[in-house]
Amino acid sequence: MGRHFEVRAAAMAKTAAAKAKVYSRYSKEILVAAKNGEPDPDMNQALKKAIARAKANSVPSDVIKRAIDKAKSSADESFSEARYEGFGQGAGSTVIIDCLTDNANRTIANLRACFNKSKSKMGVNGSVSFGYEDLGVIVIPFEDEDAMMEAMIEGEIDLRDVEVEDGFMTVTVDPTQLDDAKEAIDKLIPDVKYEVLERRMVANDTVELEGDDLDLFKRLLTLLDDVDDVQNVYHNVSNI
Repeated sequence: MGRHFEVRAAAMAKTAAAKAKVYSRYSKEILVAAKNGEPDPDMNQALKKAIARAKANSVPSDVIKRAIDKAKSSADESFSEARYEGFGQGAGSTVIIDCLTDNANRTIANLRACFNKSKSKMGVNGSVSFGYEDLGVIVIPFEDEDAMMEAMIEGEIDLRDVEVEDGFMTVTVDPTQLDDAKEAIDKLIPDVKYEVLERRMVANDTVELEGDDLDLFKRLLTLLDDVDDVQNVYHNVSNI
C-alpha cells in the first residue's frame, strides 16, 4: 500500500471527538474567510470555497451558519495563521502543527507544554517541513482511474498521483488547485461523497515506533488535539 493510502486510512477514522475537532477547524476557517471579506459567500469567493470544503467534510449547516454569524458580530476578533514543527521521542519521528490563533503567546505556551509533557522537542521553522510534501488530498469512493485523469486534464489540474485501494480513490493535486479539483470531480461524479478533501502535509518517508516511544508520541498527538488553537497536525509515524 502506498503512502497516500495510509493518509486515507488515518483520515477516515471517525469518532465523536474527531468530528467535533473537524467542526471547530472549519468553523474557524469560515470565520476568518468571512472576516477578511464580505460575510456573504455570493460576494466572497474565499468564504464560498471554505463553505464548500466544510460541507464536503460533513460539517452541518447550522455550524457553518454560526461561524458566519460570529464573523458578523465579532468585529474586533482577529486570527492569524502559524506553523510549528517538532520532534517526537522516537528516532526519526516528526510533527507539524498548523494553528489559527488570536493570541500567539498563549498558543506557543500551550504547544511547549504539550511537547514537554510527552518528552518531545519543538524545532525551528523548516527543521521538519523539508521532509514533507504540501498536497491537496481527495478521497472518494471511485475506481475509474482513466476517467479521473481525463477529468483532471480537462480541468487543467496539476495532478500528482491517483491511487485506488479497496474501492476508494486517493487523488493528490497541487494544493493551490484543491477547490478546482473538487469542481472537476463534482462534474464527473455528481453527488459524490468526499471522505477526505483537504490540504495537508504528507511525509515523504515514514517511521514506526515501539514501546515507550510510541506511547509518548501518541500522548503528544492527544495533547496537541486538545489545544483549541490547533487546526491540523501532520506526522510521519505510520503505525498510529
